[in-house]
Amino acid sequence: MALTKEQWISLEKKASSLRRKTAEVCVWAKGAHIGGAYSSADVLTALYYYVMNFNKDNYLDEDRDRLIISKGHAGVITAPILADLGIVDEALLPTYNHTGSPFGVHLDKRKVPGLEASTGSLGHGLSIGLGLAMAAKLRNKKYFTYVLLGDGECDEGSVWEAAMSVSHFKVTNLITIVDRNQCMIDGRTEDVMSLEPFADKWRAFGFDVLEVDGHNINEIVIALEKAKANTSDKPIVIILNTFKGEGVGFMRDNYKWHYGTLDEAQLQEVFRDLDAYEKVRIARAEKEGK
Repeated sequence: MALTKEQWISLEKKASSLRRKTAEVCVWAKGAHIGGAYSSADVLTALYYYVMNFNKDNYLDEDRDRLIISKGHAGVITAPILADLGIVDEALLPTYNHTGSPFGVHLDKRKVPGLEASTGSLGHGLSIGLGLAMAAKLRNKKYFTYVLLGDGECDEGSVWEAAMSVSHFKVTNLITIVDRNQCMIDGRTEDVMSLEPFADKWRAFGFDVLEVDGHNINEIVIALEKAKANTSDKPIVIILNTFKGEGVGFMRDNYKWHYGTLDEAQLQEVFRDLDAYEKVRIARAEKEGK
């Protein structure tokens, strides 16, 4: 089901504010994985603020939805989200990646409330999500489990071992999402280790595939709701076509911003770019929203 115009605009503003806060955290930390945080900002906004049954009042509830952020380097945007939701103390964000902080560059679930798994060693999130989703089935629980993978992460064989199991056991209450920004730490994915034909690989492993614009929040929500309504015995993977560093001119589609630091002048440039980007995004929502 599509978003109303008002819902769409509200989520656009939220995604923009999260990108801004992520840039600030990057400065406080003296470096972070900002590029991949920006490519996944829109799907994380859709999940945390619209799709998932997850909030500050139920984040410990047995029936909550679960999100495994397997691309653990997105911690630099996850921490601001959990702070914005009121689950962690926003006053602690300036300590991100500092000695003694609860927020490491890859977040630790033992220290960060609201986090479902400690990730960052890539390739494990889909297996973790599979276990949570199978547990829900065995216990007749209705919650959904979502797993957000990076595309470079899909070079890991463990991802495909998990995918085989998801398909074999018909675990359709697990929704797999891939941030397909086509960049990784040391180059473009197709240069480092070609993933194409990427969608066909997932189909060969028994998945139905939805491909959407990963920077169109309305399309993302429609895909997620379609996956939730799935009545077949085939699991669904949503491939989000995104850009690393989306919203900022000097970062966009540049693998060198997988990890980076920002000085004060760059931070102000980021803010200017994000202001302009937000206006474009809201204009689209106003034009296309119902």
